[in-house]
Amino acid sequence: MGKIIVAGIGPGSGQDITPAVMKAVSEADAVVGYKYYFRFIEKYLKEGAVCLDTGMKQEKDRARQAMELARQGKTVCVISSGDSGIYGMAPLLYQMRSQESFAGIREDNSLCTGKEEIKRGQEEYVEIETLPGISAFQKAASLLGAPIGHDLCIISLSDLMTPWLLIEKRIRAAAQADFITAVYNPKSHGRYWQLYRLVEIFLEEGRSPQTPVGCVRQAGREDQKVWTTTLSALNPEDVDMFTVLIIGNSQTYLEGSAMITPRGYYSGNATSNECNCRSERKIGQDIMHESFRTISSELKCKDYPLGHKWALLHAIHTTADFEMEHLLYTDENAVERLYQKVADGTLKTIVTDVTMAATGIRKGALARLGIEAKTYLMDPRVAQIAEKEGVTRTQAGIRLAVEEHPDALFAFGNAPTALMELCSLIRQGKAHPAGIVAAPVGFVHVQESKHMLLPFKDIPKIIVKGRKGGSNLAATLCNAILTFDDAKNLDPGRDL
Repeated sequence: MGKIIVAGIGPGSGQDITPAVMKAVSEADAVVGYKYYFRFIEKYLKEGAVCLDTGMKQEKDRARQAMELARQGKTVCVISSGDSGIYGMAPLLYQMRSQESFAGIREDNSLCTGKEEIKRGQEEYVEIETLPGISAFQKAASLLGAPIGHDLCIISLSDLMTPWLLIEKRIRAAAQADFITAVYNPKSHGRYWQLYRLVEIFLEEGRSPQTPVGCVRQAGREDQKVWTTTLSALNPEDVDMFTVLIIGNSQTYLEGSAMITPRGYYSGNATSNECNCRSERKIGQDIMHESFRTISSELKCKDYPLGHKWALLHAIHTTADFEMEHLLYTDENAVERLYQKVADGTLKTIVTDVTMAATGIRKGALARLGIEAKTYLMDPRVAQIAEKEGVTRTQAGIRLAVEEHPDALFAFGNAPTALMELCSLIRQGKAHPAGIVAAPVGFVHVQESKHMLLPFKDIPKIIVKGRKGGSNLAATLCNAILTFDDAKNLDPGRDL
Protein backbone atom coordinates (compact mmCIF):
# COMPACT_ATOMS: atom_id res chain seq x y z
CA MET A 1 0.00 0.00 0.00
CA GLY A 2 1.30 3.41 -0.94
CA LYS A 3 0.58 6.71 0.81
CA ILE A 4 -0.66 10.19 0.10
CA ILE A 5 1.22 13.30 1.18
CA VAL A 6 -0.94 16.41 1.08
CA ALA A 7 1.39 19.37 0.72
CA GLY A 8 0.92 23.11 0.69
CA ILE A 9 3.39 24.65 -1.75
CA GLY A 10 2.94 28.23 -0.52
CA PRO A 11 1.43 31.17 -2.35
CA GLY A 12 3.44 30.86 -5.55
CA SER A 13 7.13 31.55 -5.09
CA GLY A 14 9.83 28.89 -4.93
CA GLN A 15 11.40 30.58 -1.93
CA ASP A 16 8.16 30.08 0.00
CA ILE A 17 8.09 26.27 -0.40
CA THR A 18 9.21 24.56 2.79
CA PRO A 19 12.08 22.03 2.76
CA ALA A 20 9.68 19.32 3.95
CA VAL A 21 7.42 19.89 0.96
CA MET A 22 10.39 19.94 -1.44
CA LYS A 23 11.50 16.56 -0.04
CA ALA A 24 7.99 15.10 -0.37
CA VAL A 25 7.72 16.24 -4.00
CA SER A 26 11.16 14.84 -4.79
CA GLU A 27 10.22 11.39 -3.40
CA ALA A 28 6.75 11.15 -4.97
CA ASP A 29 5.95 8.74 -7.78
CA ALA A 30 3.11 10.99 -8.85
CA VAL A 31 2.08 14.57 -8.15
CA VAL A 32 -1.62 15.38 -8.38
CA GLY A 33 -2.86 18.94 -8.55
CA TYR A 34 -4.07 21.85 -10.61
CA LYS A 35 -1.73 22.25 -13.62
CA TYR A 36 -1.05 25.94 -12.94
CA TYR A 37 0.92 24.98 -9.82
CA PHE A 38 3.16 22.36 -11.47
CA ARG A 39 5.52 25.08 -12.67
CA PHE A 40 6.52 25.76 -9.07
CA ILE A 41 7.57 22.17 -8.27
CA GLU A 42 8.76 20.68 -11.58
CA LYS A 43 12.44 21.14 -10.81
CA TYR A 44 12.10 19.10 -7.61
CA LEU A 45 10.52 16.03 -9.25
CA LYS A 46 12.40 12.76 -9.29
CA GLU A 47 13.06 11.06 -12.62
CA GLY A 48 10.01 9.23 -13.90
CA ALA A 49 7.52 11.02 -11.66
CA VAL A 50 4.32 12.08 -13.36
CA CYS A 51 2.17 15.16 -12.87
CA LEU A 52 -1.57 14.54 -13.14
CA ASP A 53 -3.97 17.44 -13.64
CA THR A 54 -7.73 17.19 -13.31
CA GLY A 55 -8.51 20.81 -14.16
CA MET A 56 -9.99 23.71 -12.23
CA LYS A 57 -12.79 22.89 -9.73
CA GLN A 58 -12.16 19.14 -10.04
CA GLU A 59 -11.06 18.58 -6.47
CA LYS A 60 -13.06 15.36 -5.98
CA ASP A 61 -11.62 13.82 -9.15
CA ARG A 62 -8.14 14.77 -7.95
CA ALA A 63 -8.74 13.10 -4.59
CA ARG A 64 -10.12 9.89 -6.17
CA GLN A 65 -7.16 9.71 -8.53
CA ALA A 66 -4.72 10.10 -5.63
CA MET A 67 -6.51 7.37 -3.66
CA GLU A 68 -6.35 4.92 -6.58
CA LEU A 69 -2.64 5.56 -7.17
CA ALA A 70 -1.90 5.05 -3.48
CA ARG A 71 -3.78 1.73 -3.52
CA GLN A 72 -1.49 0.70 -6.36
CA GLY A 73 1.44 1.13 -3.99
CA LYS A 74 2.58 4.53 -5.19
CA THR A 75 3.68 7.50 -3.11
CA VAL A 76 1.43 10.34 -4.21
CA CYS A 77 1.92 14.02 -3.43
CA VAL A 78 -1.27 16.07 -3.69
CA ILE A 79 -0.39 19.75 -3.90
CA SER A 80 -2.42 22.81 -2.98
CA SER A 81 -1.40 26.43 -3.11
CA GLY A 82 -0.83 28.07 0.25
CA ASP A 83 -1.54 25.60 3.05
CA SER A 84 -3.32 22.40 2.03
CA GLY A 85 -5.44 22.49 5.19
CA ILE A 86 -6.83 25.99 4.54
CA TYR A 87 -9.41 25.83 1.75
CA GLY A 88 -7.18 23.11 0.28
CA MET A 89 -7.18 19.39 -0.49
CA ALA A 90 -6.40 17.96 2.95
CA PRO A 91 -9.94 17.95 4.41
CA LEU A 92 -11.39 16.38 1.26
CA LEU A 93 -8.87 13.54 1.21
CA TYR A 94 -9.40 12.69 4.87
CA GLN A 95 -13.18 12.84 4.40
CA MET A 96 -13.02 10.60 1.30
CA ARG A 97 -10.84 8.08 3.09
CA SER A 98 -13.29 7.90 6.00
CA GLN A 99 -16.26 7.35 3.68
CA GLU A 100 -14.54 4.71 1.58
CA SER A 101 -13.12 2.71 4.50
CA PHE A 102 -16.58 2.64 6.09
CA ALA A 103 -18.49 1.74 2.94
CA GLY A 104 -16.00 -0.56 1.23
CA ILE A 105 -14.84 -0.48 -2.38
CA ARG A 106 -15.93 -2.58 -5.32
CA GLU A 107 -13.49 -3.76 -7.97
CA ASP A 108 -14.49 -0.81 -10.15
CA ASN A 109 -13.70 1.56 -7.23
CA SER A 110 -17.36 2.41 -6.61
CA LEU A 111 -18.64 2.32 -3.03
CA CYS A 112 -20.87 -0.28 -1.40
CA THR A 113 -21.83 -1.48 2.08
CA GLY A 114 -21.42 -5.30 1.89
CA LYS A 115 -19.67 -6.90 4.87
CA GLU A 116 -16.94 -8.60 2.82
CA GLU A 117 -16.22 -5.46 0.90
CA ILE A 118 -16.13 -3.40 4.11
CA LYS A 119 -13.31 -5.69 5.23
CA ARG A 120 -11.52 -5.07 1.95
CA GLY A 121 -11.97 -1.33 2.42
CA GLN A 122 -10.33 -1.56 5.85
CA GLU A 123 -7.44 -3.53 4.36
CA GLU A 124 -6.92 -0.82 1.75
CA TYR A 125 -6.97 2.01 4.29
CA VAL A 126 -4.65 4.63 2.74
CA GLU A 127 -2.08 6.42 4.89
CA ILE A 128 -2.30 10.21 4.60
CA GLU A 129 0.29 12.70 5.78
CA THR A 130 -0.30 16.44 5.78
CA LEU A 131 2.53 18.95 5.36
CA PRO A 132 1.87 22.61 6.14
CA GLY A 133 2.61 25.41 3.74
CA ILE A 134 2.78 29.17 3.92
CA SER A 135 -0.78 30.39 3.45
CA ALA A 136 -1.68 33.29 1.19
CA PHE A 137 -2.79 35.38 4.16
CA GLN A 138 0.57 34.80 5.89
CA LYS A 139 2.48 35.85 2.78
CA ALA A 140 0.21 38.85 2.37
CA ALA A 141 0.74 39.80 6.01
CA SER A 142 4.52 39.67 5.64
CA LEU A 143 4.33 41.96 2.61
CA LEU A 144 2.14 44.41 4.51
CA GLY A 145 4.36 44.56 7.58
CA ALA A 146 2.87 43.14 10.77
CA PRO A 147 -0.95 43.29 10.53
CA ILE A 148 -1.80 39.95 12.21
CA GLY A 149 -0.18 40.46 15.61
CA HIS A 150 -3.34 39.66 17.57
CA ASP A 151 -6.38 37.36 17.38
CA LEU A 152 -7.49 36.79 13.82
CA CYS A 153 -9.90 34.85 11.65
CA ILE A 154 -10.13 33.90 7.98
CA ILE A 155 -13.35 34.19 5.99
CA SER A 156 -13.94 33.14 2.39
CA LEU A 157 -16.62 35.06 0.51
CA SER A 158 -17.17 32.17 -1.88
CA ASP A 159 -20.65 30.70 -1.41
CA LEU A 160 -20.01 27.67 -3.63
CA MET A 161 -19.73 25.38 -0.59
CA THR A 162 -21.08 27.59 2.21
CA PRO A 163 -24.52 29.31 2.24
CA TRP A 164 -24.23 33.08 2.07
CA LEU A 165 -26.37 33.64 5.17
CA LEU A 166 -23.88 31.60 7.19
CA ILE A 167 -20.99 33.57 5.71
CA GLU A 168 -22.75 36.77 6.67
CA LYS A 169 -23.14 35.57 10.27
CA ARG A 170 -19.41 34.90 10.39
CA ILE A 171 -18.63 38.34 8.97
CA ARG A 172 -20.81 39.99 11.60
CA ALA A 173 -19.26 37.93 14.41
CA ALA A 174 -15.75 38.84 13.25
CA ALA A 175 -16.66 42.53 13.16
CA GLN A 176 -18.29 42.45 16.59
CA ALA A 177 -15.38 40.58 18.18
CA ASP A 178 -12.77 42.99 16.77
CA PHE A 179 -10.88 40.20 15.01
CA ILE A 180 -8.21 40.96 12.47
CA THR A 181 -9.92 39.44 9.44
CA ALA A 182 -8.29 37.89 6.39
CA VAL A 183 -10.66 37.70 3.44
CA TYR A 184 -10.25 35.04 0.76
CA ASN A 185 -12.12 34.93 -2.56
CA PRO A 186 -13.34 38.50 -2.20
CA LYS A 187 -14.60 38.81 -5.75
CA SER A 188 -15.00 37.01 -9.07
CA HIS A 189 -16.87 37.62 -12.29
CA GLY A 190 -20.09 36.18 -10.89
CA ARG A 191 -19.50 37.14 -7.26
CA TYR A 192 -19.35 40.92 -7.48
CA TRP A 193 -21.41 42.23 -4.54
CA GLN A 194 -20.26 40.23 -1.50
CA LEU A 195 -17.30 42.45 -0.61
CA TYR A 196 -19.56 45.51 -0.67
CA ARG A 197 -21.78 43.73 1.85
CA LEU A 198 -18.84 42.80 4.06
CA VAL A 199 -17.76 46.44 4.30
CA GLU A 200 -21.35 47.46 5.07
CA ILE A 201 -21.57 44.91 7.91
CA PHE A 202 -18.24 45.94 9.43
CA LEU A 203 -19.35 49.58 9.52
CA GLU A 204 -22.78 48.62 10.89
CA GLU A 205 -21.06 46.79 13.74
CA GLY A 206 -19.12 49.87 14.77
CA ARG A 207 -15.77 49.38 13.08
CA SER A 208 -14.14 52.74 12.41
CA PRO A 209 -14.26 53.86 8.77
CA GLN A 210 -10.53 54.55 9.17
CA THR A 211 -9.72 50.92 10.00
CA PRO A 212 -6.66 49.99 7.90
CA VAL A 213 -7.15 47.41 5.17
CA GLY A 214 -4.25 45.70 3.41
CA CYS A 215 -4.67 44.30 -0.10
CA VAL A 216 -2.26 41.88 -1.77
CA ARG A 217 -2.80 40.54 -5.28
CA GLN A 218 -0.88 37.52 -6.53
CA ALA A 219 1.21 37.31 -3.34
CA GLY A 220 4.69 36.00 -4.05
CA ARG A 221 4.25 35.90 -7.82
CA GLU A 222 5.70 37.98 -10.63
CA ASP A 223 2.73 40.34 -10.96
CA GLN A 224 2.39 40.86 -7.19
CA LYS A 225 0.73 44.10 -6.11
CA VAL A 226 0.51 45.41 -2.54
CA TRP A 227 -1.47 48.42 -1.31
CA THR A 228 -3.23 49.73 1.79
CA THR A 229 -6.44 51.66 2.22
CA THR A 230 -9.15 52.11 4.85
CA LEU A 231 -12.49 50.42 5.38
CA SER A 232 -14.46 53.41 4.09
CA ALA A 233 -12.12 54.04 1.16
CA LEU A 234 -11.85 50.40 0.05
CA ASN A 235 -13.03 50.05 -3.56
CA PRO A 236 -14.16 46.46 -4.24
CA GLU A 237 -13.65 47.12 -7.94
CA ASP A 238 -9.88 47.20 -7.29
CA VAL A 239 -9.74 43.56 -6.16
CA ASP A 240 -10.30 40.20 -7.83
CA MET A 241 -10.19 36.49 -7.02
CA PHE A 242 -6.38 36.59 -6.77
CA THR A 243 -6.48 39.24 -4.01
CA VAL A 244 -6.26 38.59 -0.28
CA LEU A 245 -7.51 41.32 2.05
CA ILE A 246 -6.49 41.82 5.68
CA ILE A 247 -8.81 44.06 7.70
CA GLY A 248 -7.20 45.37 10.89
CA ASN A 249 -8.74 45.48 14.34
CA SER A 250 -9.41 48.63 16.37
CA GLN A 251 -5.73 48.82 17.35
CA THR A 252 -4.25 48.42 13.86
CA TYR A 253 -2.48 51.45 12.42
CA LEU A 254 -0.48 52.48 9.37
CA GLU A 255 3.10 53.65 9.68
CA GLY A 256 4.31 54.70 6.26
CA SER A 257 3.65 51.75 4.00
CA ALA A 258 3.53 49.27 6.90
CA MET A 259 0.31 47.97 8.49
CA ILE A 260 0.82 47.13 12.15
CA THR A 261 -1.36 45.48 14.80
CA PRO A 262 0.06 45.55 18.36
CA ARG A 263 0.17 42.26 20.24
CA GLY A 264 -2.00 43.65 23.03
CA TYR A 265 -4.75 46.21 23.45
CA TYR A 266 -2.98 48.27 26.09
CA SER A 267 0.60 48.19 24.90
CA GLY A 268 3.51 50.26 26.09
CA ASN A 269 5.60 50.01 29.26
CA ALA A 270 6.02 53.31 31.07
CA THR A 271 9.38 54.03 32.68
CA SER A 272 8.57 57.29 34.47
CA ASN A 273 5.68 59.08 36.14
CA GLU A 274 5.15 61.12 33.00
CA CYS A 275 5.00 57.99 30.85
CA ASN A 276 2.63 56.43 33.35
CA CYS A 277 0.29 59.40 32.97
CA ARG A 278 0.39 59.17 29.19
CA SER A 279 -0.22 55.42 29.40
CA GLU A 280 -3.21 55.89 31.69
CA ARG A 281 -4.73 58.42 29.32
CA LYS A 282 -4.20 56.04 26.41
CA ILE A 283 -5.83 53.21 28.30
CA GLY A 284 -8.85 55.38 29.13
CA GLN A 285 -9.23 56.43 25.53
CA ASP A 286 -8.92 52.84 24.33
CA ILE A 287 -11.65 51.77 26.74
CA MET A 288 -13.88 54.57 25.50
CA HIS A 289 -13.22 53.53 21.88
CA GLU A 290 -14.24 49.96 22.64
CA SER A 291 -17.30 51.12 24.60
CA PHE A 292 -18.54 53.27 21.73
CA ARG A 293 -18.10 50.42 19.26
CA THR A 294 -19.98 48.07 21.56
CA ILE A 295 -22.82 50.56 21.97
CA SER A 296 -22.95 51.20 18.23
CA SER A 297 -23.21 47.48 17.51
CA GLU A 298 -26.13 47.09 19.95
CA LEU A 299 -28.24 50.01 18.74
CA LYS A 300 -31.58 48.88 17.35
CA CYS A 301 -31.43 51.45 14.57
CA LYS A 302 -28.27 51.54 12.45
CA ASP A 303 -28.92 54.59 10.26
CA TYR A 304 -29.25 57.56 12.62
CA PRO A 305 -27.95 60.88 11.27
CA LEU A 306 -24.35 61.30 12.36
CA GLY A 307 -24.91 64.16 14.80
CA HIS A 308 -27.79 62.43 16.55
CA LYS A 309 -25.86 59.15 16.73
CA TRP A 310 -22.80 60.89 18.21
CA ALA A 311 -24.94 62.46 20.93
CA LEU A 312 -26.74 59.16 21.52
CA LEU A 313 -23.49 57.22 21.92
CA HIS A 314 -22.33 59.74 24.52
CA ALA A 315 -25.64 59.51 26.37
CA ILE A 316 -25.64 55.71 26.51
CA HIS A 317 -21.94 55.58 27.38
CA THR A 318 -22.59 57.83 30.38
CA THR A 319 -25.73 56.05 31.62
CA ALA A 320 -25.46 52.47 30.26
CA ASP A 321 -29.16 53.00 29.50
CA PHE A 322 -30.26 51.94 26.02
CA GLU A 323 -33.66 53.55 26.65
CA MET A 324 -31.83 56.69 25.55
CA GLU A 325 -32.40 55.42 22.02
CA HIS A 326 -36.07 56.35 22.58
CA LEU A 327 -35.60 59.31 24.94
CA LEU A 328 -32.94 61.37 23.21
CA TYR A 329 -34.33 64.02 20.89
CA THR A 330 -32.24 66.29 18.69
CA ASP A 331 -33.41 68.93 16.27
CA GLU A 332 -32.35 68.28 12.69
CA ASN A 333 -28.58 68.80 12.47
CA ALA A 334 -28.58 70.29 15.99
CA VAL A 335 -25.17 68.86 16.90
CA GLU A 336 -23.69 69.83 13.54
CA ARG A 337 -25.05 73.39 13.77
CA LEU A 338 -23.77 73.89 17.29
CA TYR A 339 -20.36 72.48 16.45
CA GLN A 340 -20.15 74.88 13.50
CA LYS A 341 -20.68 77.77 15.94
CA VAL A 342 -17.83 76.34 18.02
CA ALA A 343 -15.60 76.01 14.96
CA ASP A 344 -16.24 79.52 13.62
CA GLY A 345 -15.75 81.10 17.06
CA THR A 346 -19.26 82.46 17.53
CA LEU A 347 -19.92 80.16 20.51
CA LYS A 348 -17.62 81.13 23.36
CA THR A 349 -19.62 80.28 26.51
CA ILE A 350 -21.52 77.34 27.94
CA VAL A 351 -23.81 78.11 30.85
CA THR A 352 -24.99 75.25 33.09
CA ASP A 353 -27.72 75.26 35.71
CA VAL A 354 -25.56 73.61 38.40
CA THR A 355 -21.85 73.23 39.15
CA MET A 356 -21.82 69.46 38.61
CA ALA A 357 -22.85 69.85 34.97
CA ALA A 358 -20.07 72.36 34.32
CA THR A 359 -17.56 70.07 36.04
CA GLY A 360 -18.38 67.22 33.66
CA ILE A 361 -17.56 69.19 30.50
CA ARG A 362 -14.07 68.17 29.43
CA LYS A 363 -11.49 70.75 30.39
CA GLY A 364 -9.21 69.65 27.57
CA ALA A 365 -11.89 70.33 24.98
CA LEU A 366 -12.76 73.72 26.50
CA ALA A 367 -9.11 74.78 26.50
CA ARG A 368 -8.49 73.45 23.00
CA LEU A 369 -11.49 75.36 21.62
CA GLY A 370 -11.22 78.52 23.74
CA ILE A 371 -14.62 78.08 25.40
CA GLU A 372 -15.61 78.93 28.97
CA ALA A 373 -18.05 76.83 31.00
CA LYS A 374 -19.87 78.85 33.67
CA THR A 375 -22.48 78.29 36.33
CA TYR A 376 -23.98 81.13 38.32
CA LEU A 377 -25.41 79.10 41.16
CA MET A 378 -22.64 80.08 43.61
CA ASP A 379 -22.46 83.69 42.49
CA PRO A 380 -23.29 85.88 45.57
CA ARG A 381 -25.66 87.97 43.44
CA VAL A 382 -27.84 84.91 42.86
CA ALA A 383 -28.92 84.59 46.48
CA GLN A 384 -29.91 88.27 46.54
CA ILE A 385 -31.97 87.95 43.35
CA ALA A 386 -33.65 84.76 44.57
CA GLU A 387 -34.66 86.33 47.87
CA LYS A 388 -35.82 89.58 46.31
CA GLU A 389 -37.81 88.00 43.46
CA GLY A 390 -39.09 84.94 45.34
CA VAL A 391 -37.61 82.45 42.84
CA THR A 392 -35.26 79.47 43.12
CA ARG A 393 -31.52 80.06 43.06
CA THR A 394 -31.22 78.23 39.76
CA GLN A 395 -33.85 80.52 38.25
CA ALA A 396 -31.99 83.51 39.57
CA GLY A 397 -28.75 82.15 38.14
CA ILE A 398 -30.29 81.87 34.69
CA ARG A 399 -31.57 85.46 34.87
CA LEU A 400 -28.08 86.66 35.69
CA ALA A 401 -26.51 84.45 33.02
CA VAL A 402 -28.86 85.80 30.35
CA GLU A 403 -27.90 89.38 31.25
CA GLU A 404 -24.20 88.61 30.71
CA HIS A 405 -24.30 85.83 28.07
CA PRO A 406 -27.64 85.92 26.23
CA ASP A 407 -26.18 84.01 23.26
CA ALA A 408 -24.47 81.18 25.19
CA LEU A 409 -25.14 77.46 24.88
CA PHE A 410 -27.34 76.66 27.89
CA ALA A 411 -27.19 73.18 29.44
CA PHE A 412 -29.57 71.88 32.12
CA GLY A 413 -29.00 68.69 34.08
CA ASN A 414 -30.82 69.29 37.34
CA ALA A 415 -33.33 72.10 37.66
CA PRO A 416 -36.52 72.20 35.55
CA THR A 417 -37.35 75.63 37.01
CA ALA A 418 -34.13 77.00 35.49
CA LEU A 419 -35.11 75.65 32.06
CA MET A 420 -38.60 77.12 32.44
CA GLU A 421 -37.03 80.45 33.34
CA LEU A 422 -34.91 80.43 30.17
CA CYS A 423 -38.01 79.66 28.07
CA SER A 424 -39.74 82.66 29.60
CA LEU A 425 -36.76 84.92 28.92
CA ILE A 426 -36.59 83.75 25.31
CA ARG A 427 -40.27 84.63 24.83
CA GLN A 428 -39.58 88.08 26.29
CA GLY A 429 -36.78 88.59 23.79
CA LYS A 430 -34.14 88.81 26.51
CA ALA A 431 -32.28 85.58 25.61
CA HIS A 432 -31.04 84.35 22.25
CA PRO A 433 -29.28 81.07 23.06
CA ALA A 434 -26.88 79.52 20.57
CA GLY A 435 -28.47 76.24 21.60
CA ILE A 436 -30.01 74.36 24.51
CA VAL A 437 -29.18 71.02 26.09
CA ALA A 438 -32.19 70.03 28.20
CA ALA A 439 -31.72 67.11 30.59
CA PRO A 440 -33.26 68.14 33.91
CA VAL A 441 -34.17 65.15 36.08
CA GLY A 442 -36.92 64.52 38.60
CA PHE A 443 -40.67 64.33 39.10
CA VAL A 444 -41.99 67.88 39.47
CA HIS A 445 -42.24 70.10 36.36
CA VAL A 446 -39.54 68.08 34.61
CA GLN A 447 -41.53 66.86 31.63
CA GLU A 448 -43.41 70.15 31.34
CA SER A 449 -40.16 72.12 31.14
CA LYS A 450 -39.01 70.00 28.22
CA HIS A 451 -42.33 70.42 26.43
CA MET A 452 -42.07 74.19 26.87
CA LEU A 453 -38.81 74.16 24.94
CA LEU A 454 -40.03 72.45 21.77
CA PRO A 455 -41.84 75.46 20.17
CA PHE A 456 -38.56 77.37 19.75
CA LYS A 457 -37.90 76.06 16.25
CA ASP A 458 -34.96 78.32 15.43
CA ILE A 459 -32.84 77.27 18.41
CA PRO A 460 -30.86 74.00 18.05
CA LYS A 461 -32.02 71.72 20.87
CA ILE A 462 -30.96 68.42 22.40
CA ILE A 463 -33.54 67.05 24.84
CA VAL A 464 -33.69 63.97 27.05
CA LYS A 465 -37.43 63.37 27.07
CA GLY A 466 -39.44 62.23 30.06
CA ARG A 467 -38.31 62.25 33.70
CA LYS A 468 -34.78 61.04 33.08
CA GLY A 469 -31.77 63.29 32.85
CA GLY A 470 -29.01 64.50 35.14
CA SER A 471 -25.92 66.67 35.24
CA ASN A 472 -23.82 63.84 33.84
CA LEU A 473 -26.08 63.68 30.78
CA ALA A 474 -26.06 67.43 30.27
CA ALA A 475 -22.25 67.44 30.43
CA THR A 476 -21.73 64.50 28.08
CA LEU A 477 -24.09 66.00 25.49
CA CYS A 478 -22.01 69.18 25.61
CA ASN A 479 -18.92 67.02 25.11
CA ALA A 480 -20.57 65.45 22.06
CA ILE A 481 -21.00 68.90 20.55
CA LEU A 482 -17.42 69.95 21.29
CA THR A 483 -15.96 66.79 19.74
CA PHE A 484 -18.26 66.37 16.76
CA ASP A 485 -15.27 66.46 14.39
CA ASP A 486 -14.34 63.03 15.85
CA ALA A 487 -17.76 61.53 15.05
CA LYS A 488 -17.13 60.47 11.46
CA ASN A 489 -14.27 58.17 12.55
CA LEU A 490 -16.04 57.07 15.74
CA ASP A 491 -12.98 58.28 17.62
CA PRO A 492 -14.01 59.47 21.11
CA GLY A 493 -11.94 60.50 24.07
CA ARG A 494 -9.05 62.62 22.79
CA ASP A 495 -9.63 65.20 25.55
CA LEU A 496 -9.74 62.68 28.40
